[in-house]
Amino acid sequence: MSSIKLNFQPRARLLLQLGDQLIRNESIAFMELIKNSYDAYASQVRVTMKDVDEKSGEITIEDDGIGMSKDIITNVWMQPGSDHKLKIIKSIKDNPSAKVDRAPIGEKGIGRFGVHKLGYQIEMISKMENKKEVFLRINWRDFEKDDLLENIKVDLYERDTPEYFKNGKRGTRISIKELKNKWSRGTIRELYRAVNSLSSPFETLDSFKVFFSIDKQDWLSGLMSFKEIKEYALYYAEAVIDGNQISTLKYEFRPWDTMSKLEERVETYHNIRMVEQVIDEVSKKKAWQDLDLTGYKIGRVRFKLLIFDRESKILSLGVTDKKGFTNYLNTNGGVRVFRNGIRVYDYGEPGNDWLNLDMMRVNQPGKTISNNIVIGAIDLSRTSSSGLDEKTNREGFVENESYFKFLSAIRFTIDKVLTERNKDKEKIRKLYSPTSASQPVIGNLGVLQEKIISQIPPGDFQKDLLKSIKDIEEDYKTISDIYTRSSSAGLSLGIVIHEVIHMIAELVAAVESKSVDDQVRSLVKTLQRTVSDYAGVIKQSGKSREDLLEIIDQSLSNIQFRLKVHELEVIRQYKKRVNLNTMVRCSHNLVVSTLINLTDNSIWWQNYANVKKKKLYIDLIEEPQGYISILIADNGPGFTISTDDAVKPFVSDKPGGMGLGLHLAYEVMNSQKGELIFPEEGDYDLPNEFKKGAKLLLAFKR
Repeated sequence: MSSIKLNFQPRARLLLQLGDQLIRNESIAFMELIKNSYDAYASQVRVTMKDVDEKSGEITIEDDGIGMSKDIITNVWMQPGSDHKLKIIKSIKDNPSAKVDRAPIGEKGIGRFGVHKLGYQIEMISKMENKKEVFLRINWRDFEKDDLLENIKVDLYERDTPEYFKNGKRGTRISIKELKNKWSRGTIRELYRAVNSLSSPFETLDSFKVFFSIDKQDWLSGLMSFKEIKEYALYYAEAVIDGNQISTLKYEFRPWDTMSKLEERVETYHNIRMVEQVIDEVSKKKAWQDLDLTGYKIGRVRFKLLIFDRESKILSLGVTDKKGFTNYLNTNGGVRVFRNGIRVYDYGEPGNDWLNLDMMRVNQPGKTISNNIVIGAIDLSRTSSSGLDEKTNREGFVENESYFKFLSAIRFTIDKVLTERNKDKEKIRKLYSPTSASQPVIGNLGVLQEKIISQIPPGDFQKDLLKSIKDIEEDYKTISDIYTRSSSAGLSLGIVIHEVIHMIAELVAAVESKSVDDQVRSLVKTLQRTVSDYAGVIKQSGKSREDLLEIIDQSLSNIQFRLKVHELEVIRQYKKRVNLNTMVRCSHNLVVSTLINLTDNSIWWQNYANVKKKKLYIDLIEEPQGYISILIADNGPGFTISTDDAVKPFVSDKPGGMGLGLHLAYEVMNSQKGELIFPEEGDYDLPNEFKKGAKLLLAFKR
């Protein structure tokens, strides 16, 4: 048996196929060429477009970087996939003390295919210091021939006397002719937006500027700038993520001058421990564990976030160009990622909901944010974030373990920001945008019902959805009727209406787009649960004379396995109150449910604080006067937000929390004609280990 050695012999058209596959659109093509200028240590890049509404137009990209010599073009530029930049990055890592202007952004060696995406005729002039000027011409049509790649030759000239880069100048100029597509006003505006988004809006890269010019300047008229938009942000945050914690988090509430009833607020936090929810490999149940970026080669992460309010009544207080404002956020909203101040495409682009902000807003509409109300920037160090590997097609990072840890850390940080933002959002809504307590929900449910009937084929799925909608309608009517009759329940009906309408709108959109069944089911269940919870809290039926001793015992019995798993010791001080009259009139099930929820919260926060010996103290006391109260205390970290804010809906400091736990406990006690009280340290005689933890009273009137 004989054998021979073979070489791959790619066809010339392979380069064209690679360009089409790896470079998705013209904007990414431009980004790649501009990044090449950045990697060439350019201080500025000039993009010029002339007559591009015709294929006979011309595009030029010129920089003042270090340029290229004949050897560089031959041995690097003409060798796609070269590891030239990787070697530079490695040398920087190996010699961290060496003075380097900047680390290269690229590493794949394929960015040059961006020129093929734009036009057929390419002319490149480049000059290095103390080297001859070189001229390269490429006709991409030559590569369409059915010939081997090695047979297609490209003309490269060396000029003894420079014709373009004269008087000691250096750099690279690429001219693109015979354009592949005509450019429209819309695509030019999109490109202008993309070019301006290359560097972080929060950072000024004095060492690298991009200038854009076109002979049809009117095509760019009316575009709002980030400088204009940022003045309308009501909420601002910046954070530094390092290892297993947010080392610094600063939040600012910036009400407009027209919001005279509100004051600015600034909060700064340090060393916030990060956690994430995972599936335990043994029990197969959800569990919380430390979220630690150490060991994943991500490095320190800096994060800045602006949050806006698009509610029409709010905009009328300060935004003059509402259309320009909303259009800007529609196309520029989202959270972008930058390395050394240069953008990693295509995070933050319309349609790329990489943080699941839009979907989370559907599931938690009152608490969360969507891409079209935020502008965010995440900045990474090029040399420290090698664990985040860019995809070859330039559409984000490879979704490896490092990426998912990075993703979880950003979501955790956003959650912490929203805890603060939701406090101030509630104040704005209360003062400047009170929701009318009319009957829009029933009408919207009717529209949703019609959409389901017309868009979803008859069958069990349609039948289940219609039944859920009917249940939602009945629960909502219960809420509305009771609120109309009495204002003593304490919760604004406007909040319920606002959140329910939002979820119905999302459902209508999902049904119209014929989304997958699981998504529609999830939305309906979320809506049904929200309405049902509110209805259950305020129904006035089902009250009877109950023994609080028995209620506490049953609550603990219902979760005895949970207490054992989490090794939570319960100090049952209430058992010693044998001579106390513990009978009250209340709804048995609601109080049991409330006690279970409060215990669950205590378990979570003690786990989060790494309390070694978790304890829960429960007592019955005749305080305040005229009441008998269940006193609950733990030895955890205490309340991380003010108790005034904690009882408001959709305000939570727990990652992924809905922000309804303490709020519903507050509503339950109101519905029982009782009170939810948060005592100060020293108000009651407690063992020392509980004095710093969370403490509250469920106070029932005699």
